[in-house]
Amino acid sequence: MIAKPQAGEYAHFYQTYVSLVDTDNITALLSQLQDSTFNFFNNLPADKADYAYAEGKWTIKQLLGHLIDAERVFAFRLLCFSRGDKNNLPGFDENSYVDNGGFGNRTLAHLAEEFKAARHSNVLMLQGISDEQSILMGNANNYPISVRALAYIMAGHELHHLRIIKERYL
Repeated sequence: MIAKPQAGEYAHFYQTYVSLVDTDNITALLSQLQDSTFNFFNNLPADKADYAYAEGKWTIKQLLGHLIDAERVFAFRLLCFSRGDKNNLPGFDENSYVDNGGFGNRTLAHLAEEFKAARHSNVLMLQGISDEQSILMGNANNYPISVRALAYIMAGHELHHLRIIKERYL
């Protein structure tokens, strides 16, 4: 089981995400979210898919695309650091990724399926992470971060955006 990260295992700006996770069984939570998030997006009314709550804000499809992109970025970092990679990995500009993702040209159902597939792969990877690997540290965007922090950030980031959708989009 991957324990919750301690202060100092991630940059301060990730605290919001880590604080949203209230379990010590992150793999089970990520697996549960895989299904509940997939179902959430699949059950949204079709007229909401291209809706943004204000000018300049992402649509729901773009927000789901952002979740997919972030899932992959966090997973890549997790993979690298769990394998002992000491290279400083780059940050990513989420706005540029969304602008170039073409999410508006895809259906919400297709994006939900892609999210579910990416998450399933990551849950399988996390099930193979040992306690020793979970505390390994690396650097991403010039900030130190642990493998286990990345797993908790992955879940917290998703929970954060789901809350925003429920509060501002629906």
